[in-house]
Amino acid sequence: MSTTLDITASDDLGVPAARRRSAELERSIRERPGRFRALTGDRPTGRLHLGHYFGSLHNRVRLQNLGVDMMVLVADYQVLTDRDVADRLAEHVEDLVLDYLAVGLDPARATIFTHSAIPALNQLLLPFLSLVSVAELGRNPTVKDEIAHSRQSAVSGLMFTYPVHQAADILFCKAGLVPVGQDQLPHLEVARTVARRFNNRYGTPGGLVFPEPEALLSDAPLLLGTDGGKMSKSRGNAIALAATADETARLIRGAKTDADRHIAYDPVARPEVSSLVLLAALCLGRDPHEVAAEIGGRGAAALKATVTDAVNGYFAPIRSRRAELARDRAHIRGVLRDGNERAAAIADATLVEVRTAMNALYY
Repeated sequence: MSTTLDITASDDLGVPAARRRSAELERSIRERPGRFRALTGDRPTGRLHLGHYFGSLHNRVRLQNLGVDMMVLVADYQVLTDRDVADRLAEHVEDLVLDYLAVGLDPARATIFTHSAIPALNQLLLPFLSLVSVAELGRNPTVKDEIAHSRQSAVSGLMFTYPVHQAADILFCKAGLVPVGQDQLPHLEVARTVARRFNNRYGTPGGLVFPEPEALLSDAPLLLGTDGGKMSKSRGNAIALAATADETARLIRGAKTDADRHIAYDPVARPEVSSLVLLAALCLGRDPHEVAAEIGGRGAAALKATVTDAVNGYFAPIRSRRAELARDRAHIRGVLRDGNERAAAIADATLVEVRTAMNALYY
């Protein structure tokens, strides 16, 4: 049985190996998408932004449309991992679902559900925690990074259970695919370790309870915030999906660039300018080098005008659909109710399997 969660210790867990495996999985998905179930989701801490869209939302819709069974988690309990209270939680949950529906997630093909409504999912956390040590959780690089950047003077115990709670999110529905960025591989390795250890301890050779989920690494483009830092809801440097055309124009006008008037796409030497060029290119469906070459020596003002037109043109249908959906909050709650019922049925069945395997089913 494995005793470490060090992602750098084994070639199986390294980024190059994960990328090779992701390429293989993509080929299999195209051939037989119905074989796969994927788990993904977000914490409801505010409206999603353009970085979320190009980083993950667009890919979720792609997988859904290919025929992958999508499980989309609104991780409301996990809001508490790095803050004292879940402020305006109901509002943020509904906004998150609005964003999901507006970009094209279809509740008939994607199960959209909340942590707090699935008791059996959360009950899995207890036996799963028995399978990992405190030292292993403390070594998890993502946990260490979250603690280092926490806004609290002292983090709660939830921070240490966060990776195991994510394992429960993945394993309750036996998701075989988890679309992630490479920085999230340590969390996924916790889920793989929990699955492997549970099977070793409680399973039989022909009756393993959990599959080991695999990472579907995305080549998500890196979009910087308007201040040149990481785009983030909490930093106030993001353009929300729900932003109006005027708000978008104002935010882009204030975006950081540099002193070189000639526009070029060079993410290493000119990250702020290149991020704006990339954003325009993504919205226009073009190569960023071509977009930069067209702007050439016309400077930052021309670049920002190009970006503004591209973003507002691309997101106009999404924003229109979001505004229409927002007029019917009962529909949003209905989407969650139906998704919660489907997810709860799956979680209940998995919990019975787990309790049976543990010889802890007494009736």
